[in-house]
Amino acid sequence: MSRTEVIFEVGEDELDSRYSTSALGFGIHTEGDTLDELRGDDREAVGSHFDESMGRPCLTRLHYVSDEALVV
Repeated sequence: MSRTEVIFEVGEDELDSRYSTSALGFGIHTEGDTLDELRGDDREAVGSHFDESMGRPCLTRLHYVSDEALVV
């Protein structure tokens, strides 16, 4: 089965300002100090995860998530 894209959820750790991603529907997770580093790690992780028989996705989408805590 070939998929055309993989969607990564991107989050930032408030304590150490590092970024992390998790691919929705796949066991792919990465971390990085900068967004540029994270993008490269995601490309590498997708390339390593999918072999020739699985059909490598042609698009990787990053979905940035921001949590906000409200005091009520």
